[in-house]
Amino acid sequence: MPIAVVMPKLGMTMQEGTVIEWPLEVGARVARGDTVLIIESEKAEVEIEATGDGYFRHIYVEPGEVVPCGTVLAALTEAPASDFDAEAFRASESTVAARPVVTAKPSATRAATAAPKAGAPATPAAKKLARSHDLDLDAIAGSGPNGRITREDVEALIEQRAALIGVGDGIRLDAPATGPDAGDGVLLLPGFGTDVSAFARQIPVLAEAYRVRGVNPRGVGLSDAPDSERYDIATAAGDAAALMHEPGHVVGTSLGAAIALELALRHPERVRSLTLIAPLVRAEPRLVAVIEAWCAIARESTPETLATALLPWMFSPAYLADESQRKRTVRGLAQTVARVGVEALHRWQAGILAWSGSREADLERVGVPTLVIAAGDDLLTPRAEAVASAIPGAKSIVVAGAGHAVMLEAPEAVNDAVLGHLSSGRTA
Repeated sequence: MPIAVVMPKLGMTMQEGTVIEWPLEVGARVARGDTVLIIESEKAEVEIEATGDGYFRHIYVEPGEVVPCGTVLAALTEAPASDFDAEAFRASESTVAARPVVTAKPSATRAATAAPKAGAPATPAAKKLARSHDLDLDAIAGSGPNGRITREDVEALIEQRAALIGVGDGIRLDAPATGPDAGDGVLLLPGFGTDVSAFARQIPVLAEAYRVRGVNPRGVGLSDAPDSERYDIATAAGDAAALMHEPGHVVGTSLGAAIALELALRHPERVRSLTLIAPLVRAEPRLVAVIEAWCAIARESTPETLATALLPWMFSPAYLADESQRKRTVRGLAQTVARVGVEALHRWQAGILAWSGSREADLERVGVPTLVIAAGDDLLTPRAEAVASAIPGAKSIVVAGAGHAVMLEAPEAVNDAVLGHLSSGRTA
C-alpha cells in the first residue's frame, strides 16, 4: 500500500510549510527513519523521516513551494515497479492527509508561515465568502496556484477567528494552546513586533509536559487591534491575567518580559513563576532608536527590508557570520514581522515609552520564583543581570555569545534553563 508524505502540523501556530529539499532521488530505497524531506516551518528547519520501508516513488511539490499543513507532498510504495497511479493516489489521500505518516526533528533556526501578499488574486467564491464575513483578503495567505486565495483559505481564517478568546471590553485575542490538558500551564508573551512564533523552538519542548498557551497581544496576528493612542503594558498584563483560569508559569521575552513583570506585580495570585528573557525594564537609548527605526521602516518598506535591517540588532556576530543562516533567518523574520500591523507597532512603541523605568523601584516587590535569562551579546536590553539582582531570590543565567533573540540563536540553552526553573515549582 502506498504511503503519503504530507506537510505536517508541528506546532500550535503552524499553518503552512515550505518544501526546502528532497534529499533522495525518485526510485531510491527508503528505510524507516531515513530523512525523505526537509521543510522550513516556524523558525525551524525540520527533517521529515519515513515511518516505514519502501521506495521513494513520486514528488508532488517542488522545492520552494509553500503549502498548507496536510498537503500531500510525495508518495512511497512498497515495491519499485508496482502499479501506481500518482494522481489518483493524491486525490484519495487529500481527504486523509492528516494521518501521522511521518515524524519530524528540528535542526536549525528558520521560519515557514508565509505572510499574505497585498492584492493577491482570489477565486470568486473566496471573495464572496470574505465579503459576507467582513474579512480583508489582503490578510489571507492563499494556498492556490501563484498564491491564489481559495474558499478553503477564507474558511480557515473564519475558523481561526472563531477560536479567539475574549479578555473583556469586547477585545478578543489570538492565544493558541497546545500540550496536555492536565498539569501546570505556561503562558508565553512575545517581544515587540513579533508573535508567538518567536517561541517556535520552545513550544514543542515545553508542550511535552505543560499546557502551553501563546499570547499574541493586541494588534498582533489575528488579535483585535482596537483604536487607541497607545497599548499600555498594564492593559496587556490584564489581558494576560484574563487568559489564566488558574495560577500558571509565565515566560516573557523583551516587551513580553515587561508584561510578565507587570502581571506579577498586579496579579501575583495568577503567577506561579516568572521567566524573564532579555527583559525590558527601562528602554535604553539604543532600544528606543531601534524601535523608532522599526516603525519607520515597517511603514515605508517591505517586511524583507525590515528584517534585514533588524538582523544585526537581534543576533550575535558569530551567528551573522554564517551567510546561509543569515539569509534563512531574514526570510523567517520577514514573515514574522509581516504579521504585526504598522499602527500596532506605533501603539506598542508609545506603551513602552510610557512604561519605561516606571517599575524599577517595584522589582523588590516581585514575590514569585523568578529566572532571568540574559544574552551575552545583547545590544538592546543589556541590563538583564541588574534586573535579576533587584528581584528578591531571583536566579539568572547568561547565555554567552548570543544576541537579543537568544531564544532563536541558542534554543537548547534557553530550553534547559526554562525547564529547570519550571520543574522546581511544578505542581505534584
